[in-house]
Amino acid sequence: MTHATAPAVTVPTSIQKASPWPVFWVASVAAFLVSLDSTMLYAAFGALRAGFPDATAADMSWVLNAYTVVFAAMLIPAGGLADTHGRKRVFMLGVTLFIAASAACGLAGSVGWLIAARVLQAVGAALLTPASLSIVLAAFPQDKRAVTVSLWGAVAGFAAAVGPSLGSFVVQSIGWPWAFFINLPIGALSLWFGASLLGESARAAKPRKVDVVGMVLLMVAVGAIALAIVELESPAWSRTQLIAAASTGVIAFVAFIVWAKNVAEPLVDLGLFRHRTYSAVNAATLTFGIAFAMMFFTFFFYMNNVWHYSQARAGLAIAPGPLMVIPIAIVTGRLAGRYGHRPFLVGGALLYAAAGLWFLLVPGTEPSYAVQWLPGLLLTGTSVGLVLPSLSGAAVSKLPAQHYAVGSAVNQATRQIGAVIGVAITVLLLGHGVVQRSDFDAVYGLHVTLALLTAVLCAFVNTRPAPRPG
Repeated sequence: MTHATAPAVTVPTSIQKASPWPVFWVASVAAFLVSLDSTMLYAAFGALRAGFPDATAADMSWVLNAYTVVFAAMLIPAGGLADTHGRKRVFMLGVTLFIAASAACGLAGSVGWLIAARVLQAVGAALLTPASLSIVLAAFPQDKRAVTVSLWGAVAGFAAAVGPSLGSFVVQSIGWPWAFFINLPIGALSLWFGASLLGESARAAKPRKVDVVGMVLLMVAVGAIALAIVELESPAWSRTQLIAAASTGVIAFVAFIVWAKNVAEPLVDLGLFRHRTYSAVNAATLTFGIAFAMMFFTFFFYMNNVWHYSQARAGLAIAPGPLMVIPIAIVTGRLAGRYGHRPFLVGGALLYAAAGLWFLLVPGTEPSYAVQWLPGLLLTGTSVGLVLPSLSGAAVSKLPAQHYAVGSAVNQATRQIGAVIGVAITVLLLGHGVVQRSDFDAVYGLHVTLALLTAVLCAFVNTRPAPRPG
């Protein structure tokens, strides 16, 4: 495991006195793309199945999960690569790889090629994400970092939230390949402005090792467990095979922990988890990540199969929730610097549970959007704005400076692992041929349970600033 030094970017003289916000927006636009791409495919899932009619729902889930598994495993060493080779260099490489792979995804003629292109896209996303955050942090003074991290997290959270709406419109209007092609012009702009606006960081004197064994063990663990979940009801897999897959995942995870304890530079430094706040935040990130992925994926199953909305109409219907994320996240980030993150995390998680309870009890089989769906959607948007950026900020607020970049990467990877599990559970419960209203009860019941568990875990978070001596 590499211990990343505190971000220290050497900014060109011409930019040193300039506002740091252009740097923020260049770096954040690329991170926006990564989060947007992750959730746009929730809306495109049905169109992808129609585009590849021979593939099952479980097969197509790997278009989502192969990306997320690789992204999660590579996020952590990517921070070390940026420290070693220069953050701007790694950021630009990541953006280039991401948009090239996006083009390959849109041109894919088979599920196998699409999954392969998604894996390449995940590598690019993993390279650019921690480099983006480090570049942003280095552009601002220390006393502005809490607000900056919250805003960076808000941009990513907003992208993740708005992805399904935009994906629905794009897929129905011009086809599923454009869910990938849309990344090309935005990524190109990020490269164009990044070349002139971003300064290069000082490189680490000693090259850092990449824990390949740890990466492989983590990918096998998450991938095997996700496979066992999505194929649980599949006639193509026997119970013995599924038990073997799940057992492989558990064994790989245990081996990952043992390996991390016994090598000099593991993928994840388990010493990070000696900080109670950090451990609690990452556990909460996992549970909330599962529920977050389930919420969006389930929305389109409900709108398309129960209320029979078109894809574009479903995308428009979800829009009010995501529009609330950014303003709430900005206010939350400012207040968290004064009061700590715990009240916003616990309150937001309880509100998220209330949203899940609303969807469990209120919507029926006859469409009644304003009365039955919109109130729950507003609860969801508010709670996501409270929780998602606060998790990112709280994860690193109490860590020593030398653990900042890696601690952030571990937290982001944890959220991605939660997304894999959330997608797998939703495909298991709703991915069969005919979906009825009663099928959603288990999904929303689990949503409520996960949200309440998130609230309990967040009660152990303590990031309240020490009182200033009077």
